[in-house]
Amino acid sequence: MLLSVLAALLAASPAQAAAVACAADPATGCIGGTIRTAAGEPAAGIALTITGQGLTLEAATGADGRWSVPVTTAGDYEVAVDDTTLPAGETLRDPAANPRTVTVRLGSSVGALFPLGAPTAGGGSGSTPTGGEPSDAPGSDPAVAAPDSSKPSSITGQRVAQQVINGIVFGLLLALASVGLSLIYGTTGLSNFAHGEQVTLGALLAYVGCQLLDLPLLVSGTVAVLVGAASGWLQDAAIWHPLRTRRIGTTQQMIVTIGLSMALQYTYQFFFGGSPLRIVTANPKPVRIGGMLFTQQSLISAGIAIIAIGAVAFFLVRTRTGRATRAVSDNPALAAASGITVERIVRIVWTLGAGLAALGGVLLGLYFNATNWNMGGAILLLMFAAVTLGGLGTAWGALVGSLVIGLVVELSTFVIPSDMRYAGALVILILVLLVRPQGILGRAERIG
Repeated sequence: MLLSVLAALLAASPAQAAAVACAADPATGCIGGTIRTAAGEPAAGIALTITGQGLTLEAATGADGRWSVPVTTAGDYEVAVDDTTLPAGETLRDPAANPRTVTVRLGSSVGALFPLGAPTAGGGSGSTPTGGEPSDAPGSDPAVAAPDSSKPSSITGQRVAQQVINGIVFGLLLALASVGLSLIYGTTGLSNFAHGEQVTLGALLAYVGCQLLDLPLLVSGTVAVLVGAASGWLQDAAIWHPLRTRRIGTTQQMIVTIGLSMALQYTYQFFFGGSPLRIVTANPKPVRIGGMLFTQQSLISAGIAIIAIGAVAFFLVRTRTGRATRAVSDNPALAAASGITVERIVRIVWTLGAGLAALGGVLLGLYFNATNWNMGGAILLLMFAAVTLGGLGTAWGALVGSLVIGLVVELSTFVIPSDMRYAGALVILILVLLVRPQGILGRAERIG
């Protein structure tokens, strides 16, 4: 069901079929961006000049406000906007940043941003690598200028609504990985610190399929989920089942997961390097809904996440295997006494959890517009925070906790720098656990 949902919704994404002026590959780097008017409309016909490494290139924004140029030599390039070609009544928000310098690496893209609007001191956005996370919010168009959040007046009702929606979308994607982590803990009692690497695996496999094997996004995403699920089956068969058979304690198994996490991270870095990698090289297409700005990738990713989580809920509530999974999570000994094959259920949970993590990795890679060797490790603490906050071992708790964490991450940027937004979520986790140690949906247990 998950694969069919992924196939249907990814096939509906116009970003897959869209022609792009520049596609990064091992021999080519891309410089590009999107220029919009102060009202948020595409600014067409703006001329730009790109110079550097002995080259002088010309570009102009299209009807959608986008521009891009390919370069074959890595290094610094200076990008300048011709002020005379700006639409009538428009000015650069930060005239001092024209021209601006960007650093290009072959095999990746970099954005040179020139927001339009009333000039402000230092109010423009800088050049942002489009292979990395957007500077303001995950999933936002890196070529669209973010509001100036350094002033209290920038906290408006529309911006709060925008951040709330961003938080819900991010929480849904985080829930895909967190639900699997919670199910594994519920059935085995193991805190899997290598679960983040399952997320990274899904994103990297999608990158390999799209960029190295030149496969359609639909095929790459499907293969990534299948291989991710197979890796979960293989892990349990080769590592965790033998350890359980030898009655190795969960503490020792947890230490094994930490070592496995480190080994996988540096394996990914060895083969893929440390630079951001884009699953889809096309710039995200912005979509404006009710005055709020999204990208097609983020909306489609959220839709897939909702349907996938719904499918997991159906599996747990309506299927025989799902009910057996809940029974094992509640009381493995009693489940075994009632005729349930506990080891079979645990194997299914490992496979399902790894497949969900891989799906989450693909969608997060599209949502962030980039992935790298440490993407899963960077959000691992957020996954643990979501699972613990919602209630250890409960799939519903993982969903609720993920939504809370997503909202806190996005809304915290109003009061703290965006680079510290993950820390804000962990502070909320500590405060909630001081009041309700069992989590939001967890059951209180007697100690002693």
